[in-house]
This record gives sequence, C-alpha cells and structure tokens, in this order.
Amino acid sequence: MLHDELDEVKQGFVNELEQISDSEALEALRVKYMGKKGLITSLLKGMGKLPSEERPATGQAINGLKEELTVLLEDKALQIKAMERQRKLEAEAIDVTMPGKRPVIGGRHPLSIVRRQIEDIFIGMGFEIADGPEVEYDYYNFEALNIPKDHPSRDLQDTFYITDNIVLRTQTSPVQIRVMESHRPPIRIIAPGRVYRADEVDATHSPIFHQMEGLVVDHGITMGDLKGVLDVFAKALYGEDTKTKFRPHYFPFTEPSAEVDVTCAWCHGQGCRICGYSGWIEVLGAGMVHPNVLRTVGINPDEYSGFAFGLGLDRLTMLKYGIDDMRLLFENDYRFLKQF
Repeated sequence: MLHDELDEVKQGFVNELEQISDSEALEALRVKYMGKKGLITSLLKGMGKLPSEERPATGQAINGLKEELTVLLEDKALQIKAMERQRKLEAEAIDVTMPGKRPVIGGRHPLSIVRRQIEDIFIGMGFEIADGPEVEYDYYNFEALNIPKDHPSRDLQDTFYITDNIVLRTQTSPVQIRVMESHRPPIRIIAPGRVYRADEVDATHSPIFHQMEGLVVDHGITMGDLKGVLDVFAKALYGEDTKTKFRPHYFPFTEPSAEVDVTCAWCHGQGCRICGYSGWIEVLGAGMVHPNVLRTVGINPDEYSGFAFGLGLDRLTMLKYGIDDMRLLFENDYRFLKQF
C-alpha cells in the first residue's frame, strides 16, 4: 500500500512539474509537496501510527522519494532560470540597425544671451560685475538713493514689502550703494539681476523682471563721459550706425537726469511699427549721481563725481529678437525657447 501511495504522489508531482514555466509556480509546487504542511511532510508525520518494525523501511522510502523530488525541482529550477533569462534577453533586444535618437541639448535663454552680450560690452570698457541681495533693506532700496518717504515707488501698490523695513528690491541700484560703502573711488561697476514690482501681468509688464545698472565714480566724471559710454554700448549692441539721444528726465538719485533713446535697430531711424514710426526707441535712464547719494555713502561730492544708468534687460531682449509679449520670457515654452 505504501509503495502505491508514494508512486501516486510522485506521479502527481511529475505531472504538475511538467506544466510549470516560471519560478513562482515552481516554489508553490515545492511548498505543496515539501513544505511544513506538504504531502511528503504529512507522510512523515503519519509514521507514528505505524508498527515500530515498519517505521525504518517506511521512513527510508519516504526520504528517498523526497530526495528524488528535490532533484527534479532543482533541475526544473535551472531550466526555468535559463528560460527566463532568454525571455529577458529577447524583451531587451536592441536592433543595432535602427537609427539612433539624437539627444536634446539645451541652450541659453534669450535673456541670458543678451545679458552676457551686454556684460561683455561693459567688461570691455573696464567695468566689473557686482551683485547684491534680492531681499533688501528699505535703507538701501530707497533712503540711501535719495528717495523721499512720500515717493510713489514706496507705496504698497508698487513695492512688495516683507516687513516695514525689508522689501523685495525694486531695482538693482541698492548694489551701487553697497559697493560705494565698501569701496573707495575709482568705482566702475555694472549690477545685473532680478527685481520686483507690484505690476499686473500683461504683454509688457511683469512683477518679476531684470535690470542692469551701471555706476562710475571718480575724479572729474562728467555728463560727456556718460554719453560716450552709452554711445559705445549702443553701437556695440545694435550696430555702428546707431545713434543716441538724451531727453531731460527726473530720477531722485541722479541730477541732472535723462532718458536715453537709440535709433531703431529694425528700421535704422526711418520709422516702423516697432518704434511707433518715430525712428527712436527708449532703452534706459541715466544721469549724474546726486550729491546726496555720494554724501550718504561717505564720498565727498566736492572731490568726486559720477554717473549711473539703468536698463531693462527684458525690454532690450524683446527689442533685439522682435518679441512682442514679455510673458514668453517666463513661461518656459520649449517651442519658443528652442528658437534661440
């Protein structure tokens, strides 16, 4: 009877083993026959009911079957491992005759392109690049720049206040104050960076935009020096036939002050849609550093003079590339950016 039962167990095992094609099913079969509650284990536990003289032969027969099934399991495991490896190789096969995929290589943002070009122009004239914090004290952003307490730019609707004494800088001019506090003349710097104002978002305005300001302080600096520097800058950026024009203006931190126009780079002064058919485009504000600003940082205005200017990088970028919506510079649309 025992041999018939063992043969039946073996035959059932062999039949199930032939149907198995993956490791998980093989493990389930092992547990079914040789696990703690498996068929072979049950047979071994049932030996206690047999007469003592039959137990040795029965145990030997059952252990022999267990060893035989274990060998079959191991052989099958090797076969399945080889099959799975082959399936994996086939699934991961690479057709070396197919054309390769060209990697997408990023490029510089148009703002970065124009910023670097302008930086190179001024570095070529002996300027150094200075930087400062975007979260700034009221003193550096307003007071030290001769901007009175009642000036409209200090209003909540124009400036982002963090506290009564700390703001998001509305211009990069605070960098000029910090440089003049820590360095004695001669000073010749440009200060590019992000600035913040409480503007509505539209085609020409954004609460975040970019400026670059310049400062020169030394003995005998005049308005003629300012005009010469800006003339060289305009010609380097827009072409040798570019002309500059100064119009009187008012800024609290410069006196006298001026708005600076250049001949339109698109129509060369003939008049077109870009320049409103005037032939001129406003590009920056400038002027001689106000004596009060020099006194605030401990520089004697009777001994030194200087000029300052500030330009909008976003506006210059839009003019250079004919971009008519400022929002395109901030939306990270790949279709737009890949053109540059």
